[in-house]
Amino acid sequence: MKTAPDTAVLSDGGRDRHGRTISYVRISLTDVCNLRCVYCMPEKMTFRKKQELLTDEEVLRLIRLFGGIGFRKVRFTGGEPTLRSSLVEIIRATRETAGIESVGLTTNGILLDNLARPLGEAGLDSVNISIDTLDRDRFREITRWGNLDDVFAGIRAATKEGLRIKLNCVVSRGWNDEQDVLALAALTIDNPWQVRFIELMPFGNNAGFQVGRTVTESELVEKITARFGPLEIQNEGRLDGEARVYRIPGAAGSLGFISPVSRPFCSACNRVRITADGILRLCLLRDEEADFRRRIREGEDDDSLRDALTRAIYRKPWGHDLKSDAFPNKRGMSEIGG
Repeated sequence: MKTAPDTAVLSDGGRDRHGRTISYVRISLTDVCNLRCVYCMPEKMTFRKKQELLTDEEVLRLIRLFGGIGFRKVRFTGGEPTLRSSLVEIIRATRETAGIESVGLTTNGILLDNLARPLGEAGLDSVNISIDTLDRDRFREITRWGNLDDVFAGIRAATKEGLRIKLNCVVSRGWNDEQDVLALAALTIDNPWQVRFIELMPFGNNAGFQVGRTVTESELVEKITARFGPLEIQNEGRLDGEARVYRIPGAAGSLGFISPVSRPFCSACNRVRITADGILRLCLLRDEEADFRRRIREGEDDDSLRDALTRAIYRKPWGHDLKSDAFPNKRGMSEIGG
């Protein structure tokens, strides 16, 4: 059962120097993945040694600290977080942490068929599943190793468990920006899912592939409108997290557009990230970081760690500088967590 927040430990420690309330942390549980998507990482990828990654106890200690300074939402990412054998136990403990109200997971869905039930029973609220095409051959080409049937088995299992489902499509020019987008959008007509189209961002070890392949939100809206008719804006245009949400008229589900390149949403950003090796990442597209694995393993107490967290979060930058070709290069996406 979820524990009620202990209001005595809550504070506004998640506020940054720009006045934004930072209340959402994405935590990478591993940098390892069982796919090799062409826009994410090279096929021959080198991963970190196990001892470099946060232990379960270290992950949960940080979550308790985040809950104590006013964070309300945790999302587990990777790499591929379902490869972490203790995932169910971590989610159960997170769900019981004071202050935490929402627990989500971002996954490629390959292993979700067998995990959806125990994850739901542990308290998982929502799952974001990566799926960039409905064409089986193109899916294998994009992921290098993947089987589309495995992903849909995971989607069906998550639906059966009553988890909120969002399907994430990273759109890359020349790969999946034509019929793939239309086929994915059509899924929302009969299914209560949100299909989200994400602009490709240049990152670290794979920036050479990514630069020049971004397909903007306006291009995608135009393509989808030409096929399905004018889209209906939802939430009076307010963002749902990072996504601007539309609906095909009469559809059961919705379409989300995450457009950090063409329509940055930095003013509404409420999130930070913890990498699998314990680094606090203040902005996805900036290289400013703070090492909390070192602090934990050097024996700092909770008061010291809490103070370091609030001071780091206060310094969160306003946003990225992609227009000036200032690309993050310390880490690739799989090392940061999506």
